Amino acid sequence: MSYSLQLYTLRNAIQEDLSGTIKRVADLGFTQVEPYNFVATATGLGAALRENGLTAPSGHAPLLSQDQDEIFTAARELGITTVIEPYIPADRWQSAANVRETAERLNEAARKAAGYGIRVGYHNHQWELESTIEGRTALEYFADLLDPELVLEVDTYWVAVGGYDPVDILTRLGDRVKFIHIKDGPLTTDTKAQLPAGKGKVAVLDVIAAAMSLEVGVVEFDDYDGDIFDGIAQSLKFLQESGTSGAEA
Repeated sequence: MSYSLQLYTLRNAIQEDLSGTIKRVADLGFTQVEPYNFVATATGLGAALRENGLTAPSGHAPLLSQDQDEIFTAARELGITTVIEPYIPADRWQSAANVRETAERLNEAARKAAGYGIRVGYHNHQWELESTIEGRTALEYFADLLDPELVLEVDTYWVAVGGYDPVDILTRLGDRVKFIHIKDGPLTTDTKAQLPAGKGKVAVLDVIAAAMSLEVGVVEFDDYDGDIFDGIAQSLKFLQESGTSGAEA
């Protein structure tokens, strides 16, 4: 298991200075990042990653609303081997039929991705936990509908905001989970209240330990009320000093 940084955390800085922001990420000690919206930024992002010795094992892209061939082509150029659908709105998680449709569409995307040598994944928010389908969380119901090659990136903070212990959810989802988002805070929907790992209510180290097939732990802030680079640095320091694997940040 290694650590990465979801670049959405630094979206404002990236808009102002992509290459300079990527250099700062490398200077903090990260060797991996998780890009977002990478079709639009592929050329500049790829150059910045190469210049700073960074790799991108995973990336977020709207697979169910944009051109998948463009996404997978850009991913291959950037060395991204897992493309993750980051967001399906809450109203699509309220019925079994809607969840089945989403799973079927992602299964189709995964079959297309295989032709590019790429894997497909899904990233949750809180509403997949708040909704119950046939006696289970919509996220768990959904996971059982996915083809074996699809993976999950569990946003452990949003699981907790959704009312569930992320350790329990990770245990139940088992080896389907290859990535997690590591974030902390008061477990509310106020994103500016999010905190560096180890400073809030999430049992971060227990969460990491519960993801038994974890490949990458991805540090992320949806927002932050302080200096975002300092927040990221605090999170990485906590993880590195915790004794968890991930020396290759």
